[in-house]
Amino acid sequence: MTEMNRIPEAAKKAPQTTQEKNESEIDLVELFYRLVEKAKYIIACALLGAVAMGAYTFFCVTPMYTATSKLYVLNSSGAAISLSDLQVGSSLASDYMEVFKNWHVHEMVIQRLGVNYSYKQLSDMVSVSNPADTRILYITVTDADPNEAKLIADTYAQVAKEFIATTMDTEEPNLFEEALLPTSPSSPSKTKNIMLGFLLGLVIAVGVITVKFLMDDKIHSAEDIEKYVGLPTLGVMPKQSKKAAAKGQNTPNRRNNKESEQK
Repeated sequence: MTEMNRIPEAAKKAPQTTQEKNESEIDLVELFYRLVEKAKYIIACALLGAVAMGAYTFFCVTPMYTATSKLYVLNSSGAAISLSDLQVGSSLASDYMEVFKNWHVHEMVIQRLGVNYSYKQLSDMVSVSNPADTRILYITVTDADPNEAKLIADTYAQVAKEFIATTMDTEEPNLFEEALLPTSPSSPSKTKNIMLGFLLGLVIAVGVITVKFLMDDKIHSAEDIEKYVGLPTLGVMPKQSKKAAAKGQNTPNRRNNKESEQK
């Protein structure tokens, strides 16, 4: 009797295991339709994110301007330039880039300009690059003031020329190009930030809807009963709004009041 009783119990547990497995599965189609239903909410959140990021970019972020001076590492002695000169120039370009890491150069620029920047502040503002297969140094300065960015870049170029000639016992490199006065900020990118805000709002909205969908364990329709509980639906009662229910309750009371008044 004991073994026979155990068999039905195991049979009863089997549907529960299948039910639990079905409940743990994510219905991607249902999730997709839920997202489509909430499309207006998702678009509104995305637009709100774009507006918020745009406002932050326009009103809270300081625009920065970039100015670039250029040095040519071969001197203008007037002699014909040979292939070996070009090869040496390429090597010197890499050496000259190290000059801008020397704190003496930064201090010379500070003294010449008479600015209140520290060595660390000024070194963070300047960057030096050497495009591949060229003998040109790009001295780029980024500052909130476009005029100051140009002035610092040109001063760095002049100071570097003098420092290279004195310290490395060589001729001064040529000034290839003075910095142009920047007319538009190099950062921040308003379009990029607005698009980033739009995508961020979109992702947050979709994430919130998805989490609420996964955590929702309520029965919303007759199909849900058959799907998650495994029981057939015998009938469905129509949903009545609160206003209609209140109206239905008040109508008999009014009739009763009239009857009582007539009596």
